Amino acid sequence: MDESVRKGLDGVVADETRLSQIDGEAGELTIGGYPLGELAGNATFEETLFLLYEDRLPTAEELEAFDERLSAYRTITPATQSVVEAAATRGQSAMDAARMGIASASLARTDDDRAEEATERDALLSVAQLPTIVAAYWRATQGESAPEPRADLSHAGNYLYMLTGEEPTESEVRGLETYVNAVVDHGFNASTFTARAIASTESDVVSAVTGAVGALKGPLHGGAPGPVLDMLDETHRADDVRSVLEGKLDAGERLMGFGHRVYNVRDPRASVLSEAAESLYRAEDGGDEDFYESARETEVVARDLLSERRPDLDLETNVEFYTAVLLRGVGVPRDLFSATFAVARVGGWTAHVIEQRADNRIVRPRSRYVGASNRTWTPIDER
Repeated sequence: MDESVRKGLDGVVADETRLSQIDGEAGELTIGGYPLGELAGNATFEETLFLLYEDRLPTAEELEAFDERLSAYRTITPATQSVVEAAATRGQSAMDAARMGIASASLARTDDDRAEEATERDALLSVAQLPTIVAAYWRATQGESAPEPRADLSHAGNYLYMLTGEEPTESEVRGLETYVNAVVDHGFNASTFTARAIASTESDVVSAVTGAVGALKGPLHGGAPGPVLDMLDETHRADDVRSVLEGKLDAGERLMGFGHRVYNVRDPRASVLSEAAESLYRAEDGGDEDFYESARETEVVARDLLSERRPDLDLETNVEFYTAVLLRGVGVPRDLFSATFAVARVGGWTAHVIEQRADNRIVRPRSRYVGASNRTWTPIDER
């Protein structure tokens, strides 16, 4: 038996999946068999979610029925509302509120749900409730209540509406839909593997999603888009972008939004989100085009500097760079960037739980003991 230790399970193939495929060398990502560039900018989030669950795109009639089922679960219970408001009052983060809120989501189950539908029901419940939870938290931090979700708005449209209280523009909805489609799934990352490990014990979907939110909360997984926006704000105000970035590198700081553990070339999600951001910022109902142009300049200068200083590393643009640009453009507050990542990734988490349960084996890796041995017991009065 192989006794080698792979820290972080690096390079270990733990299972098979049909949900997404990553080619880090070529810089390619497919979702449900579709190249990301083809799917993300065209599909609604509901279509992408249906694809992940059913392994095909829905017909118009199936999509309408799927939308209705998702819409039916969007309203959170008073108990969940209280938990979220308590998190806001105590100054806890949006990810704390998301974790505590989604853990209570099972309170929204109805008594007439059939047991055999429990997995899909809880998957839809989790996807539908998380945006409402995050929006309720944000509004509570502003001393306001979130408006009730609307049946006539899409999943992405409802999220923006509940955050702001205003109906979003078509450009804003399309921008957010492209984002959530682009990041909905990405192989066996830390949060997804956490969800699958929990599901492998035959625990329920809500528990798996709660664990996944906890994993995503860690700064090594979901916490960089905010610092990217801080950097972009600084370069946008500066007369000389290069001098700002050189100063950061000279001080030993990282340039946020560059480099990825999986991709040796430009992150394909960065390419998709860059196009979406350009469309948004240059639309008649879009945002600050000058900011987008400044971000583009920052990317070019940063890549040149990193290539000059670290030619041994492949520090190309990653998903977080244009996540910051795009989410700023659609009106998501930077304090909600990681929570909005969760709003998107919950679609992938629940699809992985469904896949895990369909052909389940409990996740149970081995460990190598490196502690002390041959110790003898010493009574407490002799220690």
